[in-house]
Amino acid sequence: MPSRLHFGEADFLKCRFALSPLWETQELVRTLKRPERHGYHVRRLRRIRGAAAALDLTPLWLLMPRRGHSPDWLCPPPGQPAATFEEEIAAVRAADPDAARADTARSLADTPGALDSPRGRVWLADPVRMIEELSGLLEEVWHTLVEPDWPGLRALLEADIAFHSRRLAELGLGGLLPEISSRCGWHAGTLTVEWRGEHERHLGGQGLVLMPSVFGWPDVMCSYEPPWQPTLVYPARGIGGLAAEPAARVPDALVRLLGRGRAAVLTALDDPATTSALAHRLGLAPSSVSAQLTTLRDAGLLVSRRYGHQVLYERTPLGIALAAVHDQG
Repeated sequence: MPSRLHFGEADFLKCRFALSPLWETQELVRTLKRPERHGYHVRRLRRIRGAAAALDLTPLWLLMPRRGHSPDWLCPPPGQPAATFEEEIAAVRAADPDAARADTARSLADTPGALDSPRGRVWLADPVRMIEELSGLLEEVWHTLVEPDWPGLRALLEADIAFHSRRLAELGLGGLLPEISSRCGWHAGTLTVEWRGEHERHLGGQGLVLMPSVFGWPDVMCSYEPPWQPTLVYPARGIGGLAAEPAARVPDALVRLLGRGRAAVLTALDDPATTSALAHRLGLAPSSVSAQLTTLRDAGLLVSRRYGHQVLYERTPLGIALAAVHDQG
């Protein structure tokens, strides 16, 4: 059954992209429970199997019904384009206990027996304790399973946002949304999303958050009830390269022209990336990568632009042509 989001004139001005480490943490937990998703993350899941088995994820799984509502308070939409996990988990800990209780009760009701389970009864009787227990578990999952890989995950999400931001400029919102996923349709200012359950909402000037996800693959999700800002979570581009991110071969001719460090940085920028993501990808110190980026930018081979707290670098047409010519040679 489809979900429908109806846009008014003001909503087009308030659509924005965001990425969320908290969302990825939650979706990794969901993926561990859903075998149909495992094929998209085989190597990663195999690598973290032991660490994941050492965590008791049952409380979080109890709030992830196969069909139904997951609590919005447990993973609110990010309030800024690139919030840190620490900022997001602080918002979870600051959740209103009464609102969290009602939201949780709705989710428990969608899993047979959960509402009357011992854990469910304890949570609803003491929502303050529930908030602390679940936020602490999410924090443990983040530090154990997600944070070690976050530089690479963040680089992929940033590259997706950079790509789709350009496509938005080229196609407009009505052209972009069906391109993001085949499950999205657009007609006369209404976004239709083929997803679990039927949902209809007039955005009412709040706009829409567009959020790529790695661990949500391959699903597209039309998420969050009022008062939260409506959010469309969609599969990020390029997850096949996450399992192993070998550095691209640096052509010898390019090394002779630019020097090994600058040639490696230019070659690695197939997609826009931050200094820290490039440093992680190349195994170099961030200070060294920063110096090379500055030189390449001053030479007209790169441009930089700020996105939230991050600065993304990408090749200029000259940089693209230089890397391509020397790669062919």
